[in-house]
Amino acid sequence: MNALERFLPDAEATAALGATLARHRPARAVVHLEGDLGAGKSTLARALLRALGVTGTIRSPTYTLVERYPLEGGDEAAHLDLYRIGDAGELDFLGLDELAGQAGLWLVEWPERGAAALPAPDLAVALRLHGDGRMARLAALSPAGADWLARVEGA
Repeated sequence: MNALERFLPDAEATAALGATLARHRPARAVVHLEGDLGAGKSTLARALLRALGVTGTIRSPTYTLVERYPLEGGDEAAHLDLYRIGDAGELDFLGLDELAGQAGLWLVEWPERGAAALPAPDLAVALRLHGDGRMARLAALSPAGADWLARVEGA
């Protein structure tokens, strides 16, 4: 599938990318957020959720593992942080099957720790430190992800 790279010089650029992703997202999507600690995964997730109309505190799911947010139109977003998961079997108690039927948007940090317990991703966003900013590489992993990425690229 196709990919897009963008340099993000600061937090505002990361927030702008999140807003662009929000504006063009498909009705249902799974996004894998990849990168080392401090690469900007949570910053991007918060910006995307804000752009989708989430108000109030957007908590990092580092300790709760999953945070759920109502979206306009009765939809729901799920933000998962699997950093503290040692084995994908630990996800059984999170009720991911129920969540799959309710959440139209999944934002998953450290997805490699969830393995096959997670739904297949549409888009992978890899973030890494680059000079004084960050480099973001967005890769489409499904037909819906390819359409989404094409809309983001044209924005």
